[in-house]
Amino acid sequence: MDSVVLEKKVDSILRYLTRIEQRLPINEEQFLSDYDAQDVVVLNITRAVQLSVDIATHVLSTGNEAVPNTMSDAFTKVHRQGVISGRVAAKMKKSVGYRNVAVHSYDDVDLSITYAIARDHLQDFKDFIKEIISWELHPSLK
Repeated sequence: MDSVVLEKKVDSILRYLTRIEQRLPINEEQFLSDYDAQDVVVLNITRAVQLSVDIATHVLSTGNEAVPNTMSDAFTKVHRQGVISGRVAAKMKKSVGYRNVAVHSYDDVDLSITYAIARDHLQDFKDFIKEIISWELHPSLK
């Protein structure tokens, strides 16, 4: 795995998460009335998901694993390879579902779900990063 590529992608994800944390209002009611915050949060969640998928496919490209058929399949495959835990794979697969709605049906995005993701699930991305970095540094331990 190219550690420079990984580092750039991880730095970008962390920057997106910070941006979400900075713009997320203190409560859902404020979020639902703040269109700028909604745009920042939705955009940066989708970016974080996309780069997480990119990282997963990059990991897969270093082995003999077939290219995933779907974005969420990338997380299934890196889990099967022992790179990430089943818990993290499941959470990341859910994030792909959110991303797909946000990108393809923006008007159908449930802003209450968006707020809950931003408030309660940014750690999922951090856990994914931790497991990827742990695997990259010690692949024989997995």
